[in-house]
Amino acid sequence: MIVSASFRTDVPAYYGRWFMARLDAGFARVANPYGGAEYTVSLAPEDVDGFVFWTRNAAPFADALAEVRRRGFAFVVQHTVTGYPRAVEPAAPEAARAVERMRALARTYGGRAVVWRYDPILDSTLTPPDWHEANFARLAASLAGAVDEVVVSFVQAYRKTARNLDEAARRHGFAWRDPPAEEKRALIARLACIAAGHAMRLSICAQPDLVVPGTQGAACVDAARLSDVAGRAIAAKRKGNRPGCLCHESRDIGAYDTCAMGCAYCYAVSSPAAAQRRLAAHDPEADSLSALRRRAPAAAR
Repeated sequence: MIVSASFRTDVPAYYGRWFMARLDAGFARVANPYGGAEYTVSLAPEDVDGFVFWTRNAAPFADALAEVRRRGFAFVVQHTVTGYPRAVEPAAPEAARAVERMRALARTYGGRAVVWRYDPILDSTLTPPDWHEANFARLAASLAGAVDEVVVSFVQAYRKTARNLDEAARRHGFAWRDPPAEEKRALIARLACIAAGHAMRLSICAQPDLVVPGTQGAACVDAARLSDVAGRAIAAKRKGNRPGCLCHESRDIGAYDTCAMGCAYCYAVSSPAAAQRRLAAHDPEADSLSALRRRAPAAAR
């Protein structure tokens, strides 16, 4: 079984202590995000083929990653670096620092253990297509030799995403749009050429209609990549998380509405302010990441 930690939140940035406590315990409880019963995911060595960690900031998780490797687990880090303006990404690490962290991970654990995510692509008056082309080229050059794949997708205007983007646009004075597919494909083709020039494959996450020559659909949870990292075959069937997703089967141990990064386009957070409150009330000793600390009873009067 492959364990994902997590496409619902940034475990490495915010919940490393909780993750290591669950690894010591050998399991995590997960609140079903669709309203079903809570369930248990085993984290015992005999049950876990490997981990996929998703993050914008791996720095707080450095000691945890070293311990995960020491215990014999294979892992891949899906690391997002976009370098967007603060109006869009108010708390993401500065791009140069994030790039250096990714290069350090690749030096320590090998290039197959790190995947760059330039994801999602936001078309806005702050980040128009020509801005993306130049920004992507700078980042690709700085990551050359450290990674062999970059995963992209365009912002999907879910209701909560559109609401949060509209609020950020109103507050910071910019406009955003969902461009037509032909414009998206044109930009992806240009980015793919840039990526290829730096020995990177460009993959597209769960948007098969945007695949153009020289690109392919992404398997972000990739048993083949994990096999390369582990040095042994890891078998898993394709079982995407949504239409167009090519990921291999995994169990995710995160929780929605818990990432405090505040990115305006985030699909996993309904309210950035609420996510900040949940982080502040998080119980790192709880079985479930979504569990909150219990308030002490009020003193008797």
